[in-house]
Amino acid sequence: MDLRVMGLDPNVIDTLHELLDFSDESDKSHHAPSRAYIRDSKAMAATPADVKEYPEAFVFVLDMPGLKPDQIKVQVEQDNKLVVSGERRREKEKEPGVKYLTMERRLGKYLKKFALPENVNHDKISAVYQDGVLTVTIAKKPPPEPKKPKAIQVQVN
Repeated sequence: MDLRVMGLDPNVIDTLHELLDFSDESDKSHHAPSRAYIRDSKAMAATPADVKEYPEAFVFVLDMPGLKPDQIKVQVEQDNKLVVSGERRREKEKEPGVKYLTMERRLGKYLKKFALPENVNHDKISAVYQDGVLTVTIAKKPPPEPKKPKAIQVQVN
């Protein structure tokens, strides 16, 4: 239900959204998932992605519409995980007297985590954002050269 249709002030609605998004894990059961965990799980499920493997690289393609490039964060964590995140927040109403009648565009957090194979080159990562699609390319390390057999000269006593 859209609370704006009921005539509530947009500032009150924004405040309610902020409060509902606040994590209060102190009063939770030890077995129940935290709000942050649930929010991240929903964000991961709502962020579609394709992963492609090429001979020289891995390519991750994610739909992240409505974000600006400075709202997107791409990082590789120490446990060799690629983490892509971003957040699209509600726009503040700029025109006085204008009310939303319908709000269908996606708001909230975008999040996706990928376990990377051991053969990725952490020094050769690029990210390009165009038309709401983020493309992250990670080069592969060259395959190790096969070891050449070592010839040992036999001595005669």
